[in-house]
Amino acid sequence: MIGPDEDHRLAEAIAGDSDALATLLEYYGPIVRGGLRIARKWRALIDPYDVMQVTYLEAFQRIRAFKPAGGDSFLRWLAGIANNNLRDAIKELGRTKRPPPDRRVHRGDCPPMDQTTNQLLLELVGRSATTPSGAATRGETQQIMNDALKRLPEDYRTVVGLYDLEDRTSTEVAQAMNRSVPAIYMLVARAHDRLREILQEDQRLVDSSALVR
Repeated sequence: MIGPDEDHRLAEAIAGDSDALATLLEYYGPIVRGGLRIARKWRALIDPYDVMQVTYLEAFQRIRAFKPAGGDSFLRWLAGIANNNLRDAIKELGRTKRPPPDRRVHRGDCPPMDQTTNQLLLELVGRSATTPSGAATRGETQQIMNDALKRLPEDYRTVVGLYDLEDRTSTEVAQAMNRSVPAIYMLVARAHDRLREILQEDQRLVDSSALVR
């Protein structure tokens, strides 16, 4: 426990006080990191510090939605985020192939964020365009995706731009962002999750039935 003012500090963090959240993360982060269980086969590729780096970023993005439940609820919440990130890293590292070349997005082959780019990115995050009347027009789809990307945190937007839209390798993205390759995999997975949430919230998609799962 940080002290008798921990509940107050947590309330401040939920209200948007980044310093209060930073204090909580500084205290609980090492505890969560120490509890991560990384299988021997992945230890040379996944650094617990990378897992926590992405976890801290996500904690700052999600803290306003946290619902205190007393006791060690914040610790359990943070540990849950960290373990999800670890699973994402292992899942991505376990994949041997990226999408075939003809299904990738190449910035040099089309104008930035054109219809092809939007369509492929939508597919990457698990949604696809429908063909019946009422589907989003070319301009609508472009605007929807542009707006969604703008709502992403800077690191998520950057990794989507480099990895998905510019089709750079994970090593190239890691070098560009000064992170490890596993950290990039975690960022990609989290960025896709957040992008999917944003698209699901977009009333234009609900109203037009432009996209389906």
